[in-house]
Amino acid sequence: MNAHLLTARAALLAAATVLGPLVMTGCSAPEDESVLTVYSSRQPHLIEPLFDKYRAETGVQVRYVNDEAGALLHRLEAEGESTAGDLFLTVDAGNLWQAAESGYLQPVESDVLERNIPDHLQDPDNRWFGLSVRARTIVYSTERVSPDDLSTYEALAGEAWRNRLCLRTSKKVYNQSLVAMMIHQHGEPATEEVVRGWVRNLAAPPFANDVAVMDAIKAGQCDVGIVNSYYFGRMQKDDPDVPLALFWANQDSEGVHVNVSGGGVIAASDNPAAAKALLEWLSGDEAQSLFASLDLEYPANPELMAHPIVEAWGDFKPNPINVSKAGALQTEAVKLMERAGYR
Repeated sequence: MNAHLLTARAALLAAATVLGPLVMTGCSAPEDESVLTVYSSRQPHLIEPLFDKYRAETGVQVRYVNDEAGALLHRLEAEGESTAGDLFLTVDAGNLWQAAESGYLQPVESDVLERNIPDHLQDPDNRWFGLSVRARTIVYSTERVSPDDLSTYEALAGEAWRNRLCLRTSKKVYNQSLVAMMIHQHGEPATEEVVRGWVRNLAAPPFANDVAVMDAIKAGQCDVGIVNSYYFGRMQKDDPDVPLALFWANQDSEGVHVNVSGGGVIAASDNPAAAKALLEWLSGDEAQSLFASLDLEYPANPELMAHPIVEAWGDFKPNPINVSKAGALQTEAVKLMERAGYR
């Protein structure tokens, strides 16, 4: 048995060890159209309220398997046509792009989704759609940095930020997607120069997560960093007086890098129409507001208001480039970061 298949089977076992009252661990797809199975990498507390509400409104029972995106992709590969899954939910356009390019998601034609989700937040071939939006932007110490000193992601590579920058590890897809979008915008040579500048300016080795980056800034270990907006929102919710603030990067050029959590109908689903109906419901007003407020993200539907904490950060110009580029250029981004010494 080859190593790849062993990995896939291991992922199947891992995916069977899940939490929550609606978790489905069997491998045969339900035939009842009033039962849907969702493969999700989102935390249970962020999706269970939505599934509960959908069941209350429609009578459709939603079961889910919860695991990391990579493990769920291995599971889909191992299960093939016999998969139990109907809908795939995950974070980051890079993961959604990988699922689509691997053939695990099917195109969905839907006037509802087209009306609710902007073009740049969905797959050009309609295989997945963004359901909530997060900005990956600059966070800074309000005690040691003036917003007038800040401008762009690229400027953080400058001499003014030597020994003042903290970053999350390059191993996380969020930073890979940011660099991928920079490659699309500026090309590899210019992007590599920026990333090398970031590495020179690090005040500490890259951290495991965005919270650790913000903790380091609070502690005075560094002055600026790059984080997903909802991590800052969680910290601010717990401590309204936290001495940090967000700065909307690149407002005089391409705009802030945005990414999505989203979903698509699994290609081998036995209930594609029902899965499409749930995906459409998740793009609707009620679900969008709940989806975004549960994790302090932005609704993918731009007509809806975000949580008051999020609204208080003010408006910003997002990068309008289709977020699928984050996946299409992910391999190039990983190689570039390795060359630049960004670990």
